[in-house]
Amino acid sequence: MRVIRKNKDVIAFFQSLRERAFGSGSEIEQRVKAILDDVRRNGDRAILKYTKTFDSHDIKRLEIRSDEISKYAEKADRKVIKALNLSAKRIRAFHEMQKETSWSFSEGDNLLGQVIRPLERVGVYIPGGKASYPSTVLMNVIPAQVAGVKEIALCVPTPKGEINPYVMASIKLLGVKEVYRIGGAQAIGAMAYGTKTIKKVDKIVGPGNIYVALAKKMVFGEVDIDMIAGPSEILIIADDSANPAFVAADLLSQAEHDELASAILITDSKRLADAVDKEIEKQLAHLKRKEIARKSLDNYGVIIITTDIKEATELANHIAPEHLEVMTEKPMDVLPMIKNAGAIFLGEWTPEALGDYSAGPNHTLPTGGTARFSSPLGVYDFLKRSSLLKFTRSGFMELASTVETIADIEGLEAHGNTIRIRRQELSR
Repeated sequence: MRVIRKNKDVIAFFQSLRERAFGSGSEIEQRVKAILDDVRRNGDRAILKYTKTFDSHDIKRLEIRSDEISKYAEKADRKVIKALNLSAKRIRAFHEMQKETSWSFSEGDNLLGQVIRPLERVGVYIPGGKASYPSTVLMNVIPAQVAGVKEIALCVPTPKGEINPYVMASIKLLGVKEVYRIGGAQAIGAMAYGTKTIKKVDKIVGPGNIYVALAKKMVFGEVDIDMIAGPSEILIIADDSANPAFVAADLLSQAEHDELASAILITDSKRLADAVDKEIEKQLAHLKRKEIARKSLDNYGVIIITTDIKEATELANHIAPEHLEVMTEKPMDVLPMIKNAGAIFLGEWTPEALGDYSAGPNHTLPTGGTARFSSPLGVYDFLKRSSLLKFTRSGFMELASTVETIADIEGLEAHGNTIRIRRQELSR
């Protein structure tokens, strides 16, 4: 990995991180727009066409029925089923803590408050191209269920007709009944616009490749979305007390995702930097996905040496990483200095992989610096809020002149008339 110290080199690297994500006006963006337009116009027919083109699968039925789900789930290894069950329980317990309730308060005879309701219908995209992710089913469906969403529809790509038993096992475990064997931008279009077979949803959640990410971006407004997920990221703040093997392993855990993933170590220890660099090479040689990890590290992996840990946290806040690990002698002392991060992992026994699968917090996290203003997926993403107002005649009169004054200075005569007409009625 590259080791940098100079400020200008750090700035240049930060710029490369920003530029690695997709941009507007790209050729891919035009392709995605064409697919979405086709799905909007032609519905199921377009879905079938693109599934045959991109997934080499000439499907006859979009749905994966419950009996099919059960059949494939039965092929899953019992040890994996046990792991998924434990993870699901922990994820559900964590998200139960995020529940919100309606509230109101009285102001004399007046009533003000907020009504909390779950979304009616949500679409979940489960990636299924180069790999399949049963953990994504758990992380996206469970918060929706905890929120009380009545209808949850899943889109799961099945390239060449292959159905992953572990994804089906997760789906069966959670009791989801509505599942479709489609993926890519066409699946996003189907959920956003609706087709003869697939009913339109209110919100789409779940990660995917660049086609899926761009499609979600384009349908936002037609439906809500969770976020536009970019390449995976990990940033580790470590001092001289950190174990080089642990640091290297955790950096590689993100580098193996894809060639655009970023893995960053920021440390005030030259000794640790050198040791981690050597350890990465040692561990990399034994990884099945070493070619992917190598490209990731060559392009977007870096070790930054700072004067102290305070400077390290300042750089980390600037990057606002998806995953932030703190491997210092006293990680709790560092926590107050962290302002921007999707998830924070404290101490050497808290690797990012715990959060990916079984700890409980959601692994759907803001990327590309968006942790500056956004949050992990949670129950709150599947809720909507309505303000509640109920005024009596005396309560109305108490605010009438104030509202009328503001309406008049804004030039909205009809707004003011809603007050004047009622005041005239009361004066009769």
